[in-house]
Amino acid sequence: MAHQDISQYRFTDGKLNLRRFHQAKWDEPIIFELSRKGQRGILVPEVEEEMRSKTGDVLATLPETMRRQEPPKLPELSQPQVLRHYLRLSQENLGADLNVEVGQGTCTMKYSPKINDQLASHPKLAELHPLQDEKTVQGILEIMVRFEQILKEISGMDRFSLQPAAGSAAIYTNASIIRAYHESRGEAEQRDEVITTIFSHPSNAACAKTAGFKVITLYPDEDGYPDLDALKAAVSERTAALMITNPEDTGIFNPRIEEFVAVVHDAGGLCAYDQANANGILGITRAKDAGFDLCHFNLHKTFSSPHGCGGPGGGASGVTQELARFLPVPLVDFDGQKYYLDYDRPQSVGVLRPFYGYAPVILRAYAWVMSLGAEGLREVAEIAVLNNNYLLKKMLEIPGVSAPYAKSRRRIEQVRYSWETLTQETGIHSEQLGLRAADFGIHYWTSHHPFVVPEPCTLEPTESFSQDDLDEYVDIIAHVADEARTNPQLVKTAPHNSTIHSIDHTPLDDPSRWATTWRAHLRKVRETED
Repeated sequence: MAHQDISQYRFTDGKLNLRRFHQAKWDEPIIFELSRKGQRGILVPEVEEEMRSKTGDVLATLPETMRRQEPPKLPELSQPQVLRHYLRLSQENLGADLNVEVGQGTCTMKYSPKINDQLASHPKLAELHPLQDEKTVQGILEIMVRFEQILKEISGMDRFSLQPAAGSAAIYTNASIIRAYHESRGEAEQRDEVITTIFSHPSNAACAKTAGFKVITLYPDEDGYPDLDALKAAVSERTAALMITNPEDTGIFNPRIEEFVAVVHDAGGLCAYDQANANGILGITRAKDAGFDLCHFNLHKTFSSPHGCGGPGGGASGVTQELARFLPVPLVDFDGQKYYLDYDRPQSVGVLRPFYGYAPVILRAYAWVMSLGAEGLREVAEIAVLNNNYLLKKMLEIPGVSAPYAKSRRRIEQVRYSWETLTQETGIHSEQLGLRAADFGIHYWTSHHPFVVPEPCTLEPTESFSQDDLDEYVDIIAHVADEARTNPQLVKTAPHNSTIHSIDHTPLDDPSRWATTWRAHLRKVRETED
């Protein structure tokens, strides 16, 4: 049979067709359901008699209350079974290494160099334990100190803690420091209000509330900027702090941010800068230069450590010298001869999580910055902004989509779009568009509560994507939007080629049905059966 060139079918009029995609689907049980008693992935050798005689009964040193009464109920499988299980699950996922991942709006999904993953998995790091003696972990402590110096330069702050587990943990750290600061001045009971904005990350309001503050939320003016007059009306002798994201989750940068800081400072409050959206301003603006007292970065976003679908992450909480005494313990320090953990900080807010930072995430972030240098970091921001505004122009050419606020103005690193017009014309909602887009191997995130922007869709292309990538993404979105007009039933019943399914939001809104572990699920099932 003559060889047939099928590449011609991939193009129409010289343009690449939409990529064909069909995701694998496995009816895969969870690993506990695959467990079979007696299966083993590894046989642990028996302890040699000579070693047993020298060590004695190691459990005897543990208090009775700390000893297990029975072995942990772990799944029992062979090595091939474990491998098959997780490979099958991986085939049912999309992620930054598989597709054009610009749709995880506000989450700064970017390429993480694989050499950095090799560094993080190197035995010299992977086999360290945070309870080792300081003198045996000098290398990673040095990297943490060096990385703190980098963050200080980027932000202008004077000290950083790398202990927080992620962005929200860093925000909670800052809220705790704010509370400790006012307690040290005898004003804790008086200053019980935190001001934030509706387009700042919701973690700012949530963490402030968790830390015991009342929350005041500012809404935008007609251009999308936080309302300065509303801030002036909100501040009082009860103001503890302003906790604000800038640029906000609309991609709009507040050019009057210094005025906001001044208003809060004049009222006796502190100002905390949520810099989870820092990818478009690295090397261009600094928190300290705008007058902020605290800030935080997300290492698993801005600094290229993998997002990890919620973990493991890394937060970095930075403060001015005046607030450094409140940072969590331990801090990593250098006395001129050795690196050490400093617990001797009597005014510290304490320990926010075990140990002193998630070492593999910090190492990846450090390696990423060192490979770029100062000029490279600024180039990251410039390309991210360029990509975003190119995508903005292409998206606005699609009938039915708009970018509310700041009409005809540039955005920073992301845009929160609205499909309100398309929904009014076709009855197709943003979430349905996203599910249909999954049939082409891409997705976008629609969870942007509260829905101040109707039918939202937030895209953040970062610096990792080429013009071809962005063109491909827009072509798919435009195709799906056209289907909403010409074949709405196809969109309503999507996805068709993907394992992603329509979500029943009912259990998500009912805390009594939540289960974060397999044991919790089984317990709730038993409660239901009873």
